[in-house]
Amino acid sequence: MKRSLYSKLIAWKEKKNRKPLLLQGARQVGKTWLIEEFGKIEFKTLHKFNFQEEPALSTLFKETLNPQKIIKTLELNYAANIDISNDLIFFDEIQECPEAITSLKFFKENLPDAAVCCAGSHIGVSRSETSFPVGKVDTLTLYPMSFYEFIINNHPELADLLLNPEEIPELLHKRLLDLLKVYYVIGGMPEANLLYYQDKELNPNMFSQIRLVQKQILTGYTSDFAKHAGKVNANHIVRVFENTPTQIMKTDDYSVSRYRFKDVVPGYSKYTQLIGPIEWLLKSGLCYPVYVIENPATPLRANRKENIFKLMLLDIGLLNCMNNLSLRSIMSQNLGSYKGYLAENFTAQELVAYGMEDLYSWTGRTSEVEFLLPIGESVIPLEIKSGKRIARTKSLDVFIRKYQPEVSFISSMRSYRKLDNKKNIPLYSLISIMLERESRSF
Repeated sequence: MKRSLYSKLIAWKEKKNRKPLLLQGARQVGKTWLIEEFGKIEFKTLHKFNFQEEPALSTLFKETLNPQKIIKTLELNYAANIDISNDLIFFDEIQECPEAITSLKFFKENLPDAAVCCAGSHIGVSRSETSFPVGKVDTLTLYPMSFYEFIINNHPELADLLLNPEEIPELLHKRLLDLLKVYYVIGGMPEANLLYYQDKELNPNMFSQIRLVQKQILTGYTSDFAKHAGKVNANHIVRVFENTPTQIMKTDDYSVSRYRFKDVVPGYSKYTQLIGPIEWLLKSGLCYPVYVIENPATPLRANRKENIFKLMLLDIGLLNCMNNLSLRSIMSQNLGSYKGYLAENFTAQELVAYGMEDLYSWTGRTSEVEFLLPIGESVIPLEIKSGKRIARTKSLDVFIRKYQPEVSFISSMRSYRKLDNKKNIPLYSLISIMLERESRSF
């Protein structure tokens, strides 16, 4: 299966003065598979060492951080010949050995020609007395598969349409909407996608298999909480995580409301009481914050308050699994106001996958625009509609009158439309907005 991040791995390989690479991301998003494919295709030999499968590996790094000694010991122990110039060294589940993370500094300083890739989850949230090699590693983050990745793997003949929504015939628009609903069911977790990839037909039997995979992933997440919680109360992490779908369904004028802290954990009602488990989930990549701001002036970060945000789940398929939605209800979109929350969570997931590091929403006295897109010194509003009615955009119109952006976006289930300085982009084509954001100066 093709992943968009692969091109960045190629760029890392060809980079002069490259550093050891640390690939981060939530569990089960495909980190191990991606580096294995990269190593097998782009290098003479892949040497994989998994700290979770072989706990004894950690003793080596506790005894020495010298990369030459580490390589020599690995060669002897595994009867391997590691060619520093042509092979890839892959340390998987590196979070299980903090000393191995520290050793990356010395690989950079003392063995700079070695191609070293590492994959790990929960890095930075587990208790550790060792130091992180700041400035000595290159980092990339892998997210759940985007809708574009879903299409390019399963229906590649349609992929270019997502990049050019202005030219999509109505017949193909309807097909892409149907595939978007399929993606709502499956989500972006590779293991769930693989089931669809094999048959390309979403029937009740496949749905049951997909839902089982999603439940297993969620169970794995909650099992991780106690193991990696550190000083944070693991039960509180569970409560915040399992409450996320409820938070998403709390509404302000059919838009997801800001996070409500009261009674998420019994007896707690303040941000300061929940900051630990919330930040743990953010650092683990399981949730994304959308900061709600009143002043959309750049830099947006300067105008945000850390305790005023919406909280989105990393994957729409897992969200629907947690809410136990049926295949029929998702495909028919007979979900009432909930389909609006789905569209908003989907958009957050897409924007993050396409490179948005921070997400922001704007709120006025009686209005709210779901997302703001910073472009240089400009801020472009993006209003989300879960249906096809786009004529009424009250909140977006308030924003336009007040701040006069050069262009504004609506994203909905309707095909491409241009209304004055507003562009309606189909929800399945959010990637085109991000490409325009990268290439244009408004």
